[in-house]
Amino acid sequence: MKFLKFFSKKNYSSNLRGNKKPKFPKELSLLPLRNSVMFPNTATSIVVGREKTLKQINDAEKNREIIGVVAQKDETIENPTYEDIYKVGTASSILRISRLSENNITVTIQGLKRFKIKRIIREEPYFTALVEYIDEKENKDVETDALFLGLKDLASKAASLSKNIPGELVQMIQSISSPATLADLVASNLTISVKEKQKLLETFDIKTRLRLVSLHINRELQALEIAEKIRSDVVGNVTKAQREFYLKEQLKAIKKELGESDEDNDIAELEKKIKDAEMPEEALQEAKKELNRLSKMHPSSAEYTVSRTYIEWLTDLPWNRYTEDNLDLDNVKQILDEDHFNLEKPKKRIIEYLAVRKLKPQKKGPILCFAGPPGVGKTSLGRSIARALGRKFIRVSLGGVRDEAEIRGHRKTYVGAMPGRIIQGIKRAGAKNPVFMLDEIDKLGTDFRGDPSSALLEVLDPEQNFAFSDHYLNVSFDLSQVMFIATANVLESIPPVLLDRMEVLSIPGYSEEEKTMIAKKHIIPKQIEEHGIKSDDIEFEDSAIVQIIRDYTRESGLRNLEREIATICRMTAVNKAKGENKKTVITANDIHKYLGAKKFFSETALRITRPGIATGLSWTPSGGEIIFIEASKMPGKGNLILTGQLGDVMKESAQAALTFIRSQAEIFGIDEKFYEKSEIHIHVPAGAIPKDGPSAGITIFTALLSLLTGKKVKKDIAMTGEITLRGTVLPVGGIKEKVLAAKRAGIKTIILPLLNKKDVEELPKEHIKDIEFFYIQSIDEAVGKSFEEEINLPMQKSIYV
Repeated sequence: MKFLKFFSKKNYSSNLRGNKKPKFPKELSLLPLRNSVMFPNTATSIVVGREKTLKQINDAEKNREIIGVVAQKDETIENPTYEDIYKVGTASSILRISRLSENNITVTIQGLKRFKIKRIIREEPYFTALVEYIDEKENKDVETDALFLGLKDLASKAASLSKNIPGELVQMIQSISSPATLADLVASNLTISVKEKQKLLETFDIKTRLRLVSLHINRELQALEIAEKIRSDVVGNVTKAQREFYLKEQLKAIKKELGESDEDNDIAELEKKIKDAEMPEEALQEAKKELNRLSKMHPSSAEYTVSRTYIEWLTDLPWNRYTEDNLDLDNVKQILDEDHFNLEKPKKRIIEYLAVRKLKPQKKGPILCFAGPPGVGKTSLGRSIARALGRKFIRVSLGGVRDEAEIRGHRKTYVGAMPGRIIQGIKRAGAKNPVFMLDEIDKLGTDFRGDPSSALLEVLDPEQNFAFSDHYLNVSFDLSQVMFIATANVLESIPPVLLDRMEVLSIPGYSEEEKTMIAKKHIIPKQIEEHGIKSDDIEFEDSAIVQIIRDYTRESGLRNLEREIATICRMTAVNKAKGENKKTVITANDIHKYLGAKKFFSETALRITRPGIATGLSWTPSGGEIIFIEASKMPGKGNLILTGQLGDVMKESAQAALTFIRSQAEIFGIDEKFYEKSEIHIHVPAGAIPKDGPSAGITIFTALLSLLTGKKVKKDIAMTGEITLRGTVLPVGGIKEKVLAAKRAGIKTIILPLLNKKDVEELPKEHIKDIEFFYIQSIDEAVGKSFEEEINLPMQKSIYV
């Protein structure tokens, strides 16, 4: 404890003698003092560096003036204003000036008398104020004498215990006869804050000042006594490690005596958090049990941090915090329509959920799964739903997750243990009922670390997730109010038991008309804003948007369309940055200037050039595609060659088609022994892309029949359907995606299984505009419609719609 900053016997004695009383002017120049308070009857040294203060000190020295020393409220302020200084200070005289350099001097000043600032007279070149001096009257009575003697005794003890204070100071303290002088001397050297010292300076009543100073010095004296006790307990030479331990124990003991123990503060803080967390009984008992264990641990132990972190997780979870749902159905629909064009099924499902929740507030949250190709807006739709409902939105990507602990967490006994992604997401949301998106749920993996999809069974089951148990928490947490939304590109890779727990809402690809509307309403305004241009700088004609969609993108979603539009906006931004202010109108004829040559062409007319080629429709995770089945015959020994990276199911469809043609060769007018001296080669181009599925059966049959009869298939017709050995055509999936793919390719007629007629009827009219559909139940019904030249066969009447 440094008891005195500056107090020499000479200065003290001269102040006591006071042979020549100084004259106190009504106006004082003010010297703002950082991180310190000046008291009467004391002296201190300060280093002056401010330009204003240097001028003030020089003027005061030259004119032998008294200056007013006031404390700054905030020591970090370089040029304080009148509001930044305290209004009570000490009139002081300059004892000595030591010039270290031209702009850096050390000034020794002595405090003389308290004053109050009445008002500021001048602010330049430094503050000058009209002041009122405080006259202190020392009334000698029993109480004052008792306080005076008590303070003198405490100050003497503190001075004797501190090694930083010379022994002669004890005698000096004993020689002081003025209570005010003693109080100011002790106050100036207390290790307390500037704010507390200023309070002592502003205490004009001497008795009150003596009491406050005694309180502070008594506190410091106790700290010194504790430090001395600790020092006496440590005997002998100590190593560096022992010395550090000693210092830590000393600091801990001091804080404990001052009531500032970090450990006690931690326990009290955690106890308050537990009370405020509104936990259920199970979690509350677990938290109290862990807190009891924590209170018995040493803070430096590893277990202390583990236990403390566990309690903080328990207290930070929103056990009973909810966000209020927006139950205005019209408003919710308006928000959903603003953010996304079409997507009527998901929007309708959200409105239905809100309607039920409005009637039954305790209704559990639904488990939805948005299934569709990339870029159709599954993730953004989830974010829009959260905005419409007024809920928090949390997204967790499950792509590539292989560890079960990512879902359920680790046991808290493991090093670096933490809760799983579900509980982490709930904590981030800060509410018990967020919209929780499980993105790419079809990309979950499985290995030796466990099966994450199995861990999701409890999460995505409304009958179980009201008591979800995370391994880290080891207590139940209610997830029943969470709205879980999963997204997937394909459903086949999702385990059936997990898929059964979700309500699947299909979000298929967009038609050309839908893409045009979305581009106009959403994509173009967004890209204009992101590229720093305005709607007055660029305009897209509808024909230009359509050409971008047809010739530069071939996708079910919108990502490539957005990229191409962004490319055009960037080029417009370049022109504007060069100073061109002319509005750019993007027409269909200008597209190649911005995006280069066409990327996609209609291939049907180019590919169907001879017999043995047929156009089929396929479904991929990225949407529908058209495929070309090519068949060729050559001399051989009856082998069937299949190429194009075909899967087992597709190979079996080819074998079934060939078997049916061989069994009906006479009816089709084909040599029954054609297979004995020939080899058939079936190839599906784009050989680098794996292909599988039964829906190409009817297309393979048509290509083989075209090859063996020598008749070409029509150029503008495409087909899809599974076939059997009896010639029956079975229904297939992905009808909307396949129809959109056919429309992009310029197909005019589509042959579909009869049982898929219901799927076509659900499609919007603009999707099937200008397309003729031909529904069949058996293979032979497709023959009359598929070929350019009629094949006369004794077949049943076709079903044509």
